[in-house]
Amino acid sequence: MKKFTFLLIIMLFFLAACNIFGQETTYPFEVKKTGKGNQSLLFIPGFASSGEVWNETVAKFEKNFTCYTLTMAGFAGTKPQADASFKEWEKAIAAYIKNNKIEKPIIIGHSMGGGLALAIAADYPELTGKIVIVDALPCLAALADPNFKSKENNDCSSTIAQLTAMNDDQFRKMQSQAMPRLLADASMQETVINWSMTSDRTTFAKMYCDFSNTDLREKIKNIQCPSHILLESYFINLKPAIESQYKNLKNADMQYATKGLHFIMYDDKDWYFNQLTNFLSAK
Repeated sequence: MKKFTFLLIIMLFFLAACNIFGQETTYPFEVKKTGKGNQSLLFIPGFASSGEVWNETVAKFEKNFTCYTLTMAGFAGTKPQADASFKEWEKAIAAYIKNNKIEKPIIIGHSMGGGLALAIAADYPELTGKIVIVDALPCLAALADPNFKSKENNDCSSTIAQLTAMNDDQFRKMQSQAMPRLLADASMQETVINWSMTSDRTTFAKMYCDFSNTDLREKIKNIQCPSHILLESYFINLKPAIESQYKNLKNADMQYATKGLHFIMYDDKDWYFNQLTNFLSAK
């Protein structure tokens, strides 16, 4: 009987160990890995965008870099996960870098992805080699309201209810009306609209609300790595307000595009690639 009990305990321990160690860590994003360079680039797309927004950028740099391109859960047709939040996504990307032993990646983020890059570099300075922020601000809401203060327990239920109540025609109309203010390249507008249309509506609403409540203006003082800030051409008209938001970011180079709108990688392609090439090659 004692022998049987002992064997049973050993078997249960073995099964438990297999269950613990056999599980793969799941992350709130899909990852496409390409290239074989010693230095890694980690690309985070913007709000409701697919990782495909980086296709031309990856094609240009994957010969010399290992590229990790994310698409966040619930965006652009990827499977949603419960309880999406800016903070949880930030923590998950940092965990992915640690767990996969990616040595000091250069994190390149567009829009909300730029906000995530800023947050990761601030909260996990030991993980980050450099950051490139493509048309993102530490606090988007403060551009309209300089006295903006984020709410500690922000209630997103009304935003979720409003956006999930829309039918597809209403939602497409809203996205189509907004797109010409975000993307000048008309040939890419339908692609970006379709990323929103195939996004999970609850994730879309929750992350829109959550990111609108995010304020990184104070936190970015903790960033230690070199930072390259690429801003759309219109922002030159708001230079004092923009640069006030970034005043706590040390070791930053801020540049304004020569033309186009929010999707700089499409609207001012030559300028964008020149900026990236120079920054990535700098020691």
